[in-house]
Amino acid sequence: MTYRICFVCTGNICRSPMAESVFRARVAEAGLDGLVEVDSAGTGGWHEGDGADPRTVAVLEENGYDGEHTARQFQASWFSRLDLVIALDSGHQKALRRLAPGPEDAAKVRLLRSYDPAADDDLDVPDPYYGGTEGFEACLEMMEAASPGLLAAVREQLEGWAV
Repeated sequence: MTYRICFVCTGNICRSPMAESVFRARVAEAGLDGLVEVDSAGTGGWHEGDGADPRTVAVLEENGYDGEHTARQFQASWFSRLDLVIALDSGHQKALRRLAPGPEDAAKVRLLRSYDPAADDDLDVPDPYYGGTEGFEACLEMMEAASPGLLAAVREQLEGWAV
């Protein structure tokens, strides 16, 4: 069986592709790339078919991550095949839970920073789109900080499946 995760932000060109790339690297490092499928999408379709924002790509590649990406919009029908839907901020979380076909699917939606034990009360990853490179770098730091906790949660789920 494959454990499927989708990271979701607004347009799927900044935060969610960055989270996807970072987490895919953590999954590979953990030797789980055959068991865990990682992708991303946006709550809106404005950028469908576009690559990631050039600032996202630059920050990812400068830090050793893959910057290859094609934007797409999240569809309610995907809930049935996903195990976890990771929202990048509370607005995305609310939109995704409203889109969920039922309570079981809505329960699959979590905030990325909820997996970072050092995160403060504000669990949103701020949208860097209207700022400079420093905003993208700050997003990357937040994603890297949340990845170990998310990876531990995924490992726990995979171990539960083996029983």
